Amino acid sequence: MTDYRLDKTDYKIMKILQENSKITNLDLSKTIGLSPAPTLERVKKLEQAGIIDSYHAKLNINAMGLQVKTFVLVSLNWKQPDAMDRFLEKIRKIDEVIEVYIITGEADALIKIICKDIPTYEHILFKKLSQIEEIERLKSMVTLSTAKESTVLPLKYD
Repeated sequence: MTDYRLDKTDYKIMKILQENSKITNLDLSKTIGLSPAPTLERVKKLEQAGIIDSYHAKLNINAMGLQVKTFVLVSLNWKQPDAMDRFLEKIRKIDEVIEVYIITGEADALIKIICKDIPTYEHILFKKLSQIEEIERLKSMVTLSTAKESTVLPLKYD
């Protein structure tokens, strides 16, 4: 990652691109008050510095028929050799597990699962997760609805 000093305009660009990565360079330049060439140059510098990591399409999980979102607290069996590494190796192979966080507190990891329905979740829980020998205990939490979801990082943009 290159050492790049961010200014007010860079923060505006980052906020706008997080909200809409498909914005054209022309529209972005109009929004931030620069001409298109310097705007494009700034975006390229943010990419080269590793600040803008990638661009993604955010899919609507409900429109895709993925109705069940769960979080699972995972406690590992630390008596197993290399428990964390082996757990992570196995959990990465389960497509429905879309996020894994190593945490402190009452568990060792928090995983986020998205799947189409409860029978599918039951299959994942009992036929996949429960079969990972490094897992000592699982605690599931099924979401009822999403009250807030943001892809914009909490930075000072102005």
